Amino acid sequence: MSEIPKILAGRVAVVTGASRGIGKGIALELGAAGATVYVTGRTTTPGHLPGTVGGTAAEIDELGGTGVAVVCDHKDDSAVEKLFAQIRDEHGRLDVLVNNVYNAPGSARWIGRKFWDVPPKAWDEGFDIGVRSHYVASVFAAPLLIESGGLIVNVSSPGAQRQMHNAVYGVGKAAVDRLTADFAHDLADTEVTAVSIWPGIVNTELLQMVPADAEGRRIVTLPGEGSFDLDTAETPRFPGRAVVALAADPNRKARTGKAWKVADLAGDYGFTDIDGRVPRAD
Repeated sequence: MSEIPKILAGRVAVVTGASRGIGKGIALELGAAGATVYVTGRTTTPGHLPGTVGGTAAEIDELGGTGVAVVCDHKDDSAVEKLFAQIRDEHGRLDVLVNNVYNAPGSARWIGRKFWDVPPKAWDEGFDIGVRSHYVASVFAAPLLIESGGLIVNVSSPGAQRQMHNAVYGVGKAAVDRLTADFAHDLADTEVTAVSIWPGIVNTELLQMVPADAEGRRIVTLPGEGSFDLDTAETPRFPGRAVVALAADPNRKARTGKAWKVADLAGDYGFTDIDGRVPRAD
């Protein structure tokens, strides 16, 4: 494979929840584009699911970027504040913040449930890590981003606008997109861009555990939503390429305050997934 152009050399990024999944894919693409990427998460040794913050940072180094692993519990506001103080001390700048951290395995327990079958604790789990965590990281990152004219990317979902998974999931994603719009409003007189991105179905480590059927296909069925062939899903690197394209776009401010499908950004910017496809999901 030919070397990826280092179009983000000299830039500094943070990706929250980057031990695995979409966060890892985004962190790797930022690193491949030459950025220094701080990757946060709680996982330091592989468990039921593979992936650690240190492992992601090492892969970023292999791709030609600089990976910095930071063990961080995003429920701990002081730890998040220390992360951005560390970045100021070590680099004096921050160009990209990707708010991605989310308890996907926990959320998966309640897919397809009616709201009265989803316990109140699921609300707290979904909003503490997935909405509040995005707000907190953005609060502490904002001074650095304003200085650099940087980029905030909130990883969201079409569930913000239509029924997906359950009520808690949908309300949480709607809240993320509302955060994006309000961030953009408050940052209007700066050069900072704030957007949400909507990946499609992403073949993360969690979904890679779905076994193949008798025909060799890995099909996942979501109650009330249909069945999906995971072999046609996006890789986690596809949304990463969207973030790189946005970070490199000098005219990205025109997109601020809005949510963008990753597949639509691929069409606008001309990137593909790692296998050359442009996966599309409704």
